[in-house]
Amino acid sequence: MERKMETIEKLLKVARGTEEGDLILKNGILFNTLSGEVYSSDVIISCGMIAGIGSYENASKVIDLKGKFLVPGLIDGHVHVESSMLSPGEFARALVGRGVTSAVIDPHELANVVGKSAISFFLREALQVPMNFFVMVPSCVPATGDETAGAEIRASDYREILKDPRVLGLAEMMNFPGVISGDRQILEKLLAAGGKPVDGHAPKLTGKDLCAYIAAGVTSEHECMTAIEALEKLRLGMYIMLREGSATKNLLDLLPLVNKFNSNRCFLATDDLHPDEILEHGQIDHLVRMIIHETGNPMRAIRMATINAAEYYGLRQIGAIAPGRIADLIVVGDMDRFEIRTVIKSGQIAFDDGTYYCKRHDSEEYYRRNYPELLSTMAISGIKPQALKVPVRGKKIRVIEILPEQIVTGMLIETPEVRNREAVASPSRDLLKLAVIERHRGTGNVGIGFVRGFGFSRGAIASSVAHDSHNIIVAGTNDEDMAAACACVAAAGGGIAAVDGKTREIIPLPLGGLMSFSGIEEVAEGMKKMKSLVRSWGGTLDDPFMQLSFLALPVIPELKLTDRGLVQSGMPGNISLWMENE
Repeated sequence: MERKMETIEKLLKVARGTEEGDLILKNGILFNTLSGEVYSSDVIISCGMIAGIGSYENASKVIDLKGKFLVPGLIDGHVHVESSMLSPGEFARALVGRGVTSAVIDPHELANVVGKSAISFFLREALQVPMNFFVMVPSCVPATGDETAGAEIRASDYREILKDPRVLGLAEMMNFPGVISGDRQILEKLLAAGGKPVDGHAPKLTGKDLCAYIAAGVTSEHECMTAIEALEKLRLGMYIMLREGSATKNLLDLLPLVNKFNSNRCFLATDDLHPDEILEHGQIDHLVRMIIHETGNPMRAIRMATINAAEYYGLRQIGAIAPGRIADLIVVGDMDRFEIRTVIKSGQIAFDDGTYYCKRHDSEEYYRRNYPELLSTMAISGIKPQALKVPVRGKKIRVIEILPEQIVTGMLIETPEVRNREAVASPSRDLLKLAVIERHRGTGNVGIGFVRGFGFSRGAIASSVAHDSHNIIVAGTNDEDMAAACACVAAAGGGIAAVDGKTREIIPLPLGGLMSFSGIEEVAEGMKKMKSLVRSWGGTLDDPFMQLSFLALPVIPELKLTDRGLVQSGMPGNISLWMENE
């Protein structure tokens, strides 16, 4: 929020009690994230900002909190809006009702589809939505050279982008092999950050390689899987994000790391979270409830959800209830359940007793009028089943092993089932075929592999959400259903599909092939229906579509698949599906 002379003059008078404020919150129990204290106090608000803390009487509106708790608005320290499958407007509206008034977003999903215009899109939408959007400029567009992305952002682009004060730094540096090997293009990106935060993305990196990664300028990490891994990174100077998303749930694993000495260097993030989980459990508010339940320490939980992220990113106007800060506040009833009653955003009531007072500004017509380029990102109509055939070229194949609730994968060596000299899916062994089809440039690239861990015995699932290049990814028990699922996705302009013969379900995601025009309730209901369908096929994963989306992410160990073929962690380029000498 820009500070103007007339605003400061008004705040001075209201703070001193010589002029009427806009709103007084009386008789609340204030959680002071700056001092770590909890005490009774009034809060007076003017011009969308907090003017004073103490005892106040003079305002145009007074709300008696009657002993309820007053907490700063929550901050998601790292999130991809696109992973919610919601438009920015609907994402913001949904989160404000859950007490999340600020989000540090990384638009690298959309940036890998449309490039720099993705950043402009989110910055423009930030002016319209009922919450604070801060942007980290994507560092890996594309993530590696082992896949085909829709766009590229070069190091020379970063300095101009980073001039915008709403762009806080460099987003997750996923190409850690490029950093530690001294790739000059990668190092130029780090230098362009100019001392601003650089978020990390280096699961399992340790020892001297980790030291090199941090020495290059990386300042945080959200990919830790164990407290031991997080402790090493914390010791070496990184801030640690405790993440709880849809595909990766690490908060409880990392929580034993946090103590009174280091908690100020830990904060919360959801990273990737599907809409049905937001509706059912919440967002950052859910993480706060988890920490309170596990530790019985609400102050620590709230600090990790507010001031810690604000201080890491240099956001001095949010994260605390104090004079001169933006009036982003939550009224909480039962603290043990972190029961959110009222949300105040920039001094205005945005949510109260189950009712939203912030309306959506966007619609399908709005996007077609303002962002037509986001609606034409599918340079493919589909593929034929013949394109998915795998001729036998050996006896053993490399297989991607899904690790539930993690985005890292294992690598297995298996004997494939063979029919007519072709390797085929073997559902009885939970060995499904996997394919990634390039959808940005019409190259015709199709990468094919095999995967274990989905568990379903019929049908196929496909998605244009396939981190990070977001080509079409499909897993299935037979080539016909796989091809049909890809055709459904392409015809919708992007989306998530499930096909079993004549049964065909689709959630359209026409905004960049990643986001929907619909509201959270409709998208969430669609996701529940899709997950239920896959479970009826014998699927064993809680969220098979989120797990599917990460099987194309080549910067994450151990084995992944892109449109150009398999990629193994630590190995340059693409590798063969078939084992050598077999």
